Amino acid sequence: MSDLISQEGYDYKFNPSACESCQGKCCTGESGYIYVSMAEIEKIAKLLEMDIKVFAAEYLFKKGYKYSIKEQVYNDSHECIFYDRNTNGCKIYEARPTQCRTFPFWDYFKTRVDELKLECPGIVDV
Repeated sequence: MSDLISQEGYDYKFNPSACESCQGKCCTGESGYIYVSMAEIEKIAKLLEMDIKVFAAEYLFKKGYKYSIKEQVYNDSHECIFYDRNTNGCKIYEARPTQCRTFPFWDYFKTRVDELKLECPGIVDV
């Protein structure tokens, strides 16, 4: 299991090969916010070959002083608008936001490993 990813300060490791069978639990489920910075907005818009203003109008909404990627509802689930059910992956993977790139190593989960295990089958105890 040499492909396990670890990060200092976390009592678990992550097996990225579990993503193949997961059905996007980190991209679907309860409604939430996928915050993006201006640099990330520019990067995603460039990847999609879209004008930033057009991209923002179509894919973002403002929450307080931040921008979040829109969700779509599928059955009883809320999904990131860039989640692709056909490939079980991300349509903007190369430009995905920091929030997505750093999952499952979020401060929130440092003390909630059992909750994380319910969401992510790739979590391995140290």
